[in-house]
Amino acid sequence: MKNKTVIITGASSGIGKAIAKYFIERDSNVVMNSSNEENLRNTYEELGAPLNAAYFAGDISKQSTGQQLMTLALKKFNSIDVLINNAGIFAPKPFLDVEENDLDLYWNVNLKGTYFTTQAAIPQMIKQGKGSIINIGTVLVDHAIDGFPATAPLTSKGAVHALTRQLAAEFGKDNIKVNTIAPGIIRSPLQGKMGIEDADSLAKLHLLNRIGEANEIAEAAYYLATAEFVTGETINVAGGHTIGHTI
Repeated sequence: MKNKTVIITGASSGIGKAIAKYFIERDSNVVMNSSNEENLRNTYEELGAPLNAAYFAGDISKQSTGQQLMTLALKKFNSIDVLINNAGIFAPKPFLDVEENDLDLYWNVNLKGTYFTTQAAIPQMIKQGKGSIINIGTVLVDHAIDGFPATAPLTSKGAVHALTRQLAAEFGKDNIKVNTIAPGIIRSPLQGKMGIEDADSLAKLHLLNRIGEANEIAEAAYYLATAEFVTGETINVAGGHTIGHTI
């Protein structure tokens, strides 16, 4: 991945920040995106303001943001090799309490953001003759939890899982690989935003009896970015969450 260009959405904190750090440290050229410019700039500076990185703040649910990200990547680094659609929002809410604005919010950010950003990246990947797109989903799409009602975000993430498979089919002939990483419970600021004060209390949801670390998602992303014969797959990085539980 040295000198390859990697675009990462939602890169100012949590999983996205860990992915950006992982690729930057391995000499990839990284374009970081987040909707919050101050947080994004602070993260860029915290990572040492590296010469092999750039950042652009913008709302990925808008088509123009994806186009601007690609323009920046080409202007600064001359290629678009990997797109990691990490940006997303997630929070529990009982099904009967969900309102139209809840659905609009999740579908706009989680699905339309992934859709439009990918749509902006693929033409250049076709021109280059190869590319890798990595979407971030969730194991909860295939393994629902009664005590964690989240139909609004889950339907949007389920759509992302389906989009992955269809894009893999449509662009396989162009040597563009499209895959999903489905994390389990990962230590990140997202847990606090959802009101989970002690993320480690959820360890028993995983057979390994611990929660995951953001760096472990970054490792999976790096693997998929370099894998030449893997496409259309959903890779669970979840400590056995979908297989069973400890009790």
